[in-house]
Amino acid sequence: MEFEFDVVVVGSGAAGMTAALTAAYRGLSVTLIEKSRLFGGSTARSGGGIWIPNNPVLNAAGVPDSPEMARTYLKAVVGDRVPDEKQRAFLDRGPEMMSYIGARSKHWEFAYDRGYSDYHPEYPGGLAQGRSIEPKPIDGRLLGGDLHKINQPTMSAPKGIAITVKDFHDLNMIARTWAGKKTAVKVGALTALNMIKGALPLSLGKALAARLWLSLRDAGVPVWLSTPLTELITEGGAVVGVRVEHEGRAVTIKARRGVILAAGGFEHNLEMRKQYLSGPQSTEWTVGAVENVGEGILAGQNVGGAVDLMDDAWWGPSVRSPENRPPFFCLAERSQPGAIMVNDNGERFVNESAPYVNVVHKMYEMHAQGVGSIPAHFIFDQNFRDRYLFLGNFPKRPLPQKYYDTGIVKQAATLAELAAQLGIPADRLAATVERFNVFAKNGRDEDFQRGDSAYDRYYGDPTVTPNPTLAPLERGPFYAVEMVPGDLGTKGGLVTDEHARVLDEQGAVIRGLYAAGNNSAAVMGNDYAGAGATIGPAMTFGYIAANHLADLEPAAAVATSAADGVPETAAPTRASRRATAQNQER
Repeated sequence: MEFEFDVVVVGSGAAGMTAALTAAYRGLSVTLIEKSRLFGGSTARSGGGIWIPNNPVLNAAGVPDSPEMARTYLKAVVGDRVPDEKQRAFLDRGPEMMSYIGARSKHWEFAYDRGYSDYHPEYPGGLAQGRSIEPKPIDGRLLGGDLHKINQPTMSAPKGIAITVKDFHDLNMIARTWAGKKTAVKVGALTALNMIKGALPLSLGKALAARLWLSLRDAGVPVWLSTPLTELITEGGAVVGVRVEHEGRAVTIKARRGVILAAGGFEHNLEMRKQYLSGPQSTEWTVGAVENVGEGILAGQNVGGAVDLMDDAWWGPSVRSPENRPPFFCLAERSQPGAIMVNDNGERFVNESAPYVNVVHKMYEMHAQGVGSIPAHFIFDQNFRDRYLFLGNFPKRPLPQKYYDTGIVKQAATLAELAAQLGIPADRLAATVERFNVFAKNGRDEDFQRGDSAYDRYYGDPTVTPNPTLAPLERGPFYAVEMVPGDLGTKGGLVTDEHARVLDEQGAVIRGLYAAGNNSAAVMGNDYAGAGATIGPAMTFGYIAANHLADLEPAAAVATSAADGVPETAAPTRASRRATAQNQER
């Protein structure tokens, strides 16, 4: 069986859905194929943040940004690891993408996360108040029968609850600040109201995936779920389509203009992890979508595509689940005062509050030097446990026994006993804690400068002075939590240019092939500019790819014949085709 469209998009995360939506708005016939029976990919499992400087949401909020500041900052973060023209393309086209889709989709609503600092605000052009935005919560009832098709986050919230990034920040201080308590009351009241109304609120990454999906549905874009890519089709050195499996059949989908790969990274492919990533590796340490095994990258390589940054990932210190579930990705915990990370020598080795990618880079660096830091040991005292949320557990409540039974968490009356349980030198751990306690009382971390950056302080405790990230460890019992190098997904992929076109080993364009998201080598290089620096570029380069394809020649009329014979669950409805025509008239 064979179908034909102008554009075929592979993958239904933020990159793929943005690309397909843009192509439809530009008047191209487009279909989106997704390997999973669910849509949203890793995007739906994420915090949903978007980092795009100078976008309309930031401008409306009065953020003191400028294109020059953004270029200076991104260059300071990325350096020469990524070509300047690709950095410029992201910064120039990102705000355009937000405006373009916002003018056409009624579902395009976002809020500014004021105060969520850029990850390196001390760099030239960095902003301590941040540049990150997030989707506003949305009622899942709008999805109708598609609600059960959205990918699920790593931790599910009770029915009726929708927590934003700002809520998460404040709730971490529920036992310490009035803001935390007020947020808890607000979330509780909204939850009760939602339950009375029967509303099914979606927030964070699920809200972003839902908003994109609803926009696609309005635009009449056919989406084929449970349809894995098997190979790219080439003719005369150009990519002209894909072969897929659908409902047990081999199906060919021709692409008159090109194919956009947006199928995620290879975080769940252990063989590829061991091939490209150094040090200990496990597919149990990632929170990326389980379907992400790298087939999009491999398909691109099979037609000559070059790869880069394959030795890196969107890392983050994480705690394994005792129930064979995705790990707990530690965002706030490392900045809260009264805890440290140590290696097998019982010594600190990093600014615990630093951006999560950088912390794991240091873990692997120490491992390469023969110092056991994988896993690392996250050490805290009873004061810490009484004050802060940890692993989703409220302050003062005992940690679930299953963490102790699996050896993930250890507890002892004294540091010496804790060291014995961990098998690390008790005298060195004691010396490390003693030295850290002096720093904490003085408010200055002389070894790793923890708390100097506005990013460090974002998740700190504002009631602790003079440094909201530092407090001594002095009250037993003491706890040690195994912390592994988790990730949000891999960072390496196909090499692309500023138009999102895939390049071969000689730097030549592979005609008809584009890549975005974690199918492509990240524009962030080996670092991370701010919250949402995965999704922001993913959406931007999906948009760039679709526009480049649309600009190859005058836009053709949307082909309705291409949808004939499409499986009923994926075919656009008559109403959605009318929406497509209305969008094109705008």
